[in-house]
Parts: sequence; C-alpha cells; structure tokens
Amino acid sequence: MSTWSVVFTKPRQEALARENLERQGFAAYLPLLKQSKRRRGCWVEVVEPLFPRYLFVALEFGVQDLSPIRSTLGVIDLVRFGLTPATVPRGVVESLMAAEDPAAACHLGRHEPFRKGDRVTIAAGPFAGIDAIFEESTGKGRVSLLLDLLGQANRVQIDKNLVLAAPGSPP
Repeated sequence: MSTWSVVFTKPRQEALARENLERQGFAAYLPLLKQSKRRRGCWVEVVEPLFPRYLFVALEFGVQDLSPIRSTLGVIDLVRFGLTPATVPRGVVESLMAAEDPAAACHLGRHEPFRKGDRVTIAAGPFAGIDAIFEESTGKGRVSLLLDLLGQANRVQIDKNLVLAAPGSPP
C-alpha cells in the first residue's frame, strides 16, 4: 500500500522534479495555486506551487527503491526525520486533490488582491501617497476606493494597478 511522502526540490524546479519523477514511474502530485500578484506595477494572474520547493510522491516502502529519487533532476532529497522519510497523514493529499478546481487544475486563491475594508495606498496620479479604504473592483481594470478628503469620505474610481497595500497592512 502506497504512502504519500514529501520531496524537497531545488528552487523553482517543482514542475521539473514532478515530471522527472513521473517518468521514472513514481506517482507525484504538485498542488498549484492561482492568484493575483503585482508584477512590474500591474496585477497579473499567476500559477505557483501551493508549497514552494515541495511536492508529494506516493511510495511503497520496502517494495520500491527510493535511491533514484535523490538523483532526479530538480530534486534535492526526500524530507526525512533522521534516516526515515517523512510521511503525510492519510487523507491530506487526497483532500488537497479534491479541493482543486477541475477546470483550472489548481487551487484558486483570492481573485482580488484586496478585500472590502482593506487599507490601501495610491501609488501614482493626482492622489499619490494618499491612504484609502478599498471598496470593490468595478471591472475594466478599475477599483472603487473611499478617500478621506476635506473631512468627508469620497468615493473615487482609479486604475487597479495604481493601488498598493498600505504600510503595516497584510499583503
């Protein structure tokens, strides 16, 4: 009976390690996460490993030879406690697989980088440097913010690429 174990990979080589492990006949699973991230001043959708530098491999201890895993391209080694490879509790990997979006073949993170009520800072334009409260995404690349101007809350719509997380607030 196979047990899921954890493989430690080289930086940014999780997909290469999974591919090479599968070529050698190992069942490997790399959970992915799709989310919005800020790159070069713009918000883009990216797909990244859910656990950077780690992936799961199903092993039959005592039946399969584990030595090829260490020499696999992209792999550093199995995660171990002493000499014993670490195993994942039964059902954890299966629940990760079940939680994936079947259409995207990955887990879906928050689509919007900010939630209603988050403190944000405007990065450029006439309101540059002013803190605001995120209201909602209005579509077409714009967001609605509440600004405290002249002692009153005013709603403003600006390009979503001009909005940053306020200092001290979670990313």
